[in-house]
Amino acid sequence: MSPIEIDSVLDSLVILRDTREQDTERAERRYKRFGVPCRKAVLDFGDYTYQATLPDGGKVVDESERIMPLASVERKMNLDELAGCFTHDRARFQREMERAKEHGARMYVLVENATWEQILLHRYRSKFLPKAFLASITAWMVRYNLQIVFCSEETSPILIKEILYRDLKERLTNGEFG
Repeated sequence: MSPIEIDSVLDSLVILRDTREQDTERAERRYKRFGVPCRKAVLDFGDYTYQATLPDGGKVVDESERIMPLASVERKMNLDELAGCFTHDRARFQREMERAKEHGARMYVLVENATWEQILLHRYRSKFLPKAFLASITAWMVRYNLQIVFCSEETSPILIKEILYRDLKERLTNGEFG
């Protein structure tokens, strides 16, 4: 694919958000800050992925049924929500990560209003102990090739878009779409 064709595909980028994402005012502000179109879709895992139009008119991902993303961003609003993924929602979260791994997808977990220091110093409400929290996160990073991104709520839309844009650009540059 030529550089001009790659740019054309990237210009067609649409962010797909899972239908389970709630339509709140806060969410609508996030979607507007993506700077690209955003629409609902049924994702097999994650909260956000991308769609784009290839030079032959085909699409990057098949939308005939549930979408199996090539890359997905799972957004958490804070450390307490992430802690829930490793405690009471662990089985569900693990199934989601297994589906992504089986599909060979890149998975990113973006956690708003969070830092590593907050975990280590137990600056979150959950009773999940810092040592166990840290062990779970780092083990899953290795097990599922999971990328953890901590950021502020204000920067999350920029990072979601940038992660998805760069993933698509890398795949296009590497010739993954013919």
